[in-house]
Order: sequence, then C-alpha cells, then structure tokens
Amino acid sequence: RMARAKFQTLTEQMFYALLCLKDECCGIDILDRIPAMTGRRVNIGSGTLYTLLEQFLEEGMIRETGVQGRRRSYILTDKGREMLEKEYERLCAQAEDYRRIFGEEGRR
Repeated sequence: RMARAKFQTLTEQMFYALLCLKDECCGIDILDRIPAMTGRRVNIGSGTLYTLLEQFLEEGMIRETGVQGRRRSYILTDKGREMLEKEYERLCAQAEDYRRIFGEEGRR
C-alpha cells in the first residue's frame, strides 16, 4: 500500500525516467536522455535512478527486457503508460487552472 500511495503523483525524475522507457533502454541511456530531452533542466543521479527502476519493477510499471553483464534493459508496461498518462493529465489540468486564473497576463 505504501508504494501505491507513492505513485499517486510522479516527481519530475519519475516522469522522465518512465518517458524514456517508451523505448527499450538501460539505465545509462536514461541518465543521458533525461538531461537531453529537458534541455538540462532535469537531471537524475544514478543512485536515484536505480532505486526508481527497482520500485517501478516491483510495481509492474516497467519490465526487464534483457541483461548483459551488469547492464539491464527495461521497457514501459501498460501499467507504466497509464501512470504517465494520468500524470500528464494532472499536469495539463494544473496548467489549465493557471491559465484560467491568470489568463494571458500570467504568461511570460
């Protein structure tokens, strides 16, 4: 139950790690892709990433697709994709609330 509550909303690191796993990749790929896809706005440490990958595996949000030595590859499951979609919808709702409150004046 604790883990389920943890994933009610996703941190930026969780969101982008899952987003990377739309396509099969390994941890080192994710460490490179997150800064690249966010213009270096978001970074993730290797310790944080590997902890998240274990938690995502336990929750069935990703599955392991291969092991070569210490390198493990993963891909998003349907459950992981649902979590990403839910978080995307939550973020869009927040942005819409912001626009409704501030209108165009709030945009920079």
